Amino acid sequence: MRIVFMGTPDFAVGTLEALIEAGHDIAGVVTQPDKPKGRGKNLMAPPVKQAAIARGLAVYQPKKVRDPEFIQILRKLEPQIIVVVAFGQIIPQEILELAPFGCINVHGSLLPKYRGAAPIQWAVIDGEKESGVTIMKMDAGLDTGDMISKEIVPLEDKETGGSLFDKLAKAGARLCVQTLPSIENETAVYEKQPEESPTAYASMIDKKMGCIQWEEKAKTIEQLIRGLNPWPSAYTYLQGKTLKIWEADVLSEESGKEPGEVVRTDKTGLYIQTGDKVLCVKELQLEGKKRMEAGAFLRGYEIPEGTRLKDSKE
Repeated sequence: MRIVFMGTPDFAVGTLEALIEAGHDIAGVVTQPDKPKGRGKNLMAPPVKQAAIARGLAVYQPKKVRDPEFIQILRKLEPQIIVVVAFGQIIPQEILELAPFGCINVHGSLLPKYRGAAPIQWAVIDGEKESGVTIMKMDAGLDTGDMISKEIVPLEDKETGGSLFDKLAKAGARLCVQTLPSIENETAVYEKQPEESPTAYASMIDKKMGCIQWEEKAKTIEQLIRGLNPWPSAYTYLQGKTLKIWEADVLSEESGKEPGEVVRTDKTGLYIQTGDKVLCVKELQLEGKKRMEAGAFLRGYEIPEGTRLKDSKE
């Protein structure tokens, strides 16, 4: 098929590559404008742009896809279908109706669950046992279009936001390629979604979400740690410094100490009381230091029993 591809982050690259390998005609690639990154604020091209240029494809980076001038460019490309993967802008109705087969989206959840911007992280944070990808035909709503196909992906016990991201990116690429023939030959079955999603909206993730509230249950905190790994990470404050927590285990014991208090330390970890059980921190990173195993960190940094971890620098 003749395709216009719209996507921006790493999650979308695999689908673009898979469409090319499957022999589809990529008429153009639309992605977000370059953004300043790092301390030097140098402009950095989105991963999809980098992949498209490497393949010799035409790249378009409109500030707003709804601009009439850009829509005219899209019309001249004459796509049969538009494939959208984590693009980052709301697609206007005029574009949704531009191609004969419309716009399809590769969404990182089993719709209608987890509509919204961050379905992957929220699946881990909420303790889901499975996630997956859905190919849907886009409409004017937010992830509310008709579902065409799905692939289930089970979550491992120690699944992180990062590891699930990689799994769903591969599954989405594979499923998109498998689904396109049925759309083209008009054998695809379109299933309407219920008006209300069975879960809360998967809102965007921000850094403040990572601040650990030690009054929460140990399992809730452990899921937050995994869901926000690698970005933006879960954290607490130790003696006024940010302490990122990268990995932890929930223990069955209760110490009688207050939430946030250090129960003990040993060569395997840092043990902290939560709202119910003890959490053993296995990997951490103190402000200004490298990420390391807790045992190695504790050999050079003493944390006495009873030390209180806090949710602010004060």
